[in-house]
Amino acid sequence: MHTASANSSRVDDDVADAIIAEVRRFVNEKVVPVASEYDHADKYPYELLDTMKALGLFGATIPEEYGGSGLSFTTYARIVEEVTRGWMSLSGIFNSHLLVAYMITQYGTPEQKQMYLPKMASGDWRAAIAITEPHAGTDVQNIKTRATRDGDHYVIKGSKLFITNAREARVLATVTKTDPNAQPRHRGISIMLVDKGDDGLPGLDVSRQLKKLGYKGLETCEVFYDNVVVPQAQLLGGVEGQGFYQVLNGLEVGRINVAARGLGIARAAFEAAITYAQQREAFGEPIANFQAIQLKLADMATKIEAARLLIWSAAAKKDRGERCDLEAGMAKLFATEVGQECALEAMRIHGGIGYTEEVPVERYYRDAPLMLIGEGTNEMQRLVIARGLLKRYALDAGERG
Repeated sequence: MHTASANSSRVDDDVADAIIAEVRRFVNEKVVPVASEYDHADKYPYELLDTMKALGLFGATIPEEYGGSGLSFTTYARIVEEVTRGWMSLSGIFNSHLLVAYMITQYGTPEQKQMYLPKMASGDWRAAIAITEPHAGTDVQNIKTRATRDGDHYVIKGSKLFITNAREARVLATVTKTDPNAQPRHRGISIMLVDKGDDGLPGLDVSRQLKKLGYKGLETCEVFYDNVVVPQAQLLGGVEGQGFYQVLNGLEVGRINVAARGLGIARAAFEAAITYAQQREAFGEPIANFQAIQLKLADMATKIEAARLLIWSAAAKKDRGERCDLEAGMAKLFATEVGQECALEAMRIHGGIGYTEEVPVERYYRDAPLMLIGEGTNEMQRLVIARGLLKRYALDAGERG
């Protein structure tokens, strides 16, 4: 039995390695050559979508029974690292999409799963999650967008801000208040699967596209819901008041993704820095020979490896069907801070050229800060981690006394 299990594990690893090799080839041949051009033009990468669909990126973690690849979250994290190494914005196209797919898989009714997952797995329909509002980001319970029951429909009124994929997505998983008077507040939150349809949805306005420091080429929009009518059948799971827990579970997947993006940026920055350090000469020799540069490279590589192991640990726990809020929080916190640090260190190793658009290091430096904020700020991650640790190491009354 032990031998069979080991053989099965090796087969799974071989399949994952083959998938990663295909993604790496795509990134090296199709993404890296055009990433800076797309970024500087703030251009949506329509030309790359067909290849992304063919690679199965939009169905990576969707179960095979619905047309997806059914990959583990560990393999998914590896995919995100590879794609981000080429261009961080590209991973954003399928991150929130797969987060929504995960919530539908976990909580959707049989009809919702059949309706959405096959089309999402193919990439023909893409999804976005609409949580943040002008006055509610990390504090999800403070959202104001209201979904009011009217017979066999809900009427949605409110607005959302900073919504990635809002314009290109077919489905907006919209976090709403179905009971604004519920106590505690989170019991009044529900998720509506707002389907734009082929010709748009009356009252739904994907409004202005926000200009950003980085994360370019991918739309981040404000969305208005002016009495948008959706059928009761589009209430995720078919039961009101479950949205807060659905979001929290989904955000574990999101944080593994964002952690992997931080890692991808860190790796891209490190690889650029170590290559440049061996090519650039000063005082008659490569700057890689200087101890000051070597110390930077050693620290970068060590932290990258530590970040990768934290991510894989969180992903493995998610693969086992366990809650991983603590582990995902640690991975997200550490890996994104490493991404920011490595982007700056790579720029310093490059010197003046690193501050120009001649090399992609300046793009890494602009993209990295978003990962410190996205899917819950790193300040919030520290609180999540601390609370999880106190719960795990809680003393009973006798021990405290």
